Amino acid sequence: MQGFLPEQQTAPSVILTGGHLRFAGKEVFQDLNLTLAAGKWTCLLGPSGVGKTSLLRQLAGLRAEDGDLEGTVSAGDGAPLAERVAYMAQQDLLLPWASVLENVLIGRKLRGEAIRAQDRDKAMAVLSDVGVAAEATALPATLSGGMRQRAALARTLFEDRPVILMDEPFSSLDAITRRRLQDLAVRLLAGRTVLLVTHDPMEALRVGDEILVLKGSPARIQPPMAPTGPTPRQEDRDRLWPLYADLLRQLGADAPGPGGEAV
Repeated sequence: MQGFLPEQQTAPSVILTGGHLRFAGKEVFQDLNLTLAAGKWTCLLGPSGVGKTSLLRQLAGLRAEDGDLEGTVSAGDGAPLAERVAYMAQQDLLLPWASVLENVLIGRKLRGEAIRAQDRDKAMAVLSDVGVAAEATALPATLSGGMRQRAALARTLFEDRPVILMDEPFSSLDAITRRRLQDLAVRLLAGRTVLLVTHDPMEALRVGDEILVLKGSPARIQPPMAPTGPTPRQEDRDRLWPLYADLLRQLGADAPGPGGEAV
């Protein structure tokens, strides 16, 4: 079967102005301004509880799961964003009564769109790319956590939107599968405007065109890091290690040096 072939699209920049999250009387972040560059991967890191997931939900046009969100989200081309965004949460959110294939196609069904033979072919192609085509007729309960996460990634890729917002999509995968799907996502989402929330500095360095750290109280976005070279980057110790150590320091951790000592 031929692999999934994404459509050619023009992706807009995404702009947040005056982002504000209040939770339990505390200002998690306020007066936060953020621009996702058009057609580029932006990676967002930060300690737990700093508001990364809430920020992602705000950009997706969703309410915060906890707390009150304020701010204005717009596209750089001035057109509405609502129908141009695909969002992948930390949880796989697969419908338990639907097969893997039906879960991938669920967006079309919810929008009242007819599911055509070419839609099923496209869904099977993306399932093949992420490595779960053999489980297309299986129910989510029969899958491992990693396979469920791959099915959720397939659903996001199938939507083929110009703006992709992902919250730790590879976190539950083993190291080899995670790396392979990072490479796949970079290839299939080329030219899209992507925001990837991750706790893994090396993942950000492999796939990100721009890397941002959100930290502090209230949280602020730190000056961006822009690694050089095409993505996905190889884990080159001489080239990426200093950036990895810098990211760990920004996140408040001691970075181990090449010999294991803290730096």
